[in-house]
Amino acid sequence: MIHRRSLLLRAMALGAAAPLGGCNYEDPAHPDLADKFLHAMSAWNDRVQAALFDPHTLAPTFRPDQITNPPRFNAFYPIDQAPVVDEATYKLELGGQIQNKTPWSLRQLRTLPQESQITRFVCVEGWRVIGQWSGVPLGRFLRQVGADTSCKYVSFKCADGYYSSIDMASALHPQTILALDFLGAPLTAPFGAPVRLRIPTKLGFKNPKSIMQLAVTNVYPGGYWEDQGYNWFSGS
Repeated sequence: MIHRRSLLLRAMALGAAAPLGGCNYEDPAHPDLADKFLHAMSAWNDRVQAALFDPHTLAPTFRPDQITNPPRFNAFYPIDQAPVVDEATYKLELGGQIQNKTPWSLRQLRTLPQESQITRFVCVEGWRVIGQWSGVPLGRFLRQVGADTSCKYVSFKCADGYYSSIDMASALHPQTILALDFLGAPLTAPFGAPVRLRIPTKLGFKNPKSIMQLAVTNVYPGGYWEDQGYNWFSGS
């Protein structure tokens, strides 16, 4: 049923995109026609993906011998430019619809129950790797700080200037964690130290690294790549 539904949705998207072939992008009377159409299609894709998302369905997990070695670095900058955050003074700032906005140190985060997973990281560029991450389930953390889980979005701002956001249903998914460790050891700068989001139900760019601020909101927060035209929901 899901396969047939996927084929139908793809056919609808291709059919809707067909009129673009007749668009004159240089026409001064309609300079943004294609842009507006593509934005509308992207928003439609977001709604469809959200409707198909099952908060109880888990992403595939793997055996330790299937972990990709060596791990692969990815970012919008070279590896030697990965930000180094002082873990001794680190504080995770909280904002938006959260009752207790007291910042959290790395030590405090480590006192919370931790969960581990071996899951696949899927990049929008087409490559994929398998890694082992562990940390605090985001849903547990949100409830701990009194977040309003009826809000639509959870947003993140990072030490490297990156920012992203996810839907609340995905934030509460049992495999979505605030990762503190990678491959059995504390995160290093290239892989998102001291805290990164690990969300195996979404594409890689929805896994922000070196998170400095987390907020809960009903106002659409966008994202670094999403604001440049990437699909926002981006389920993998």
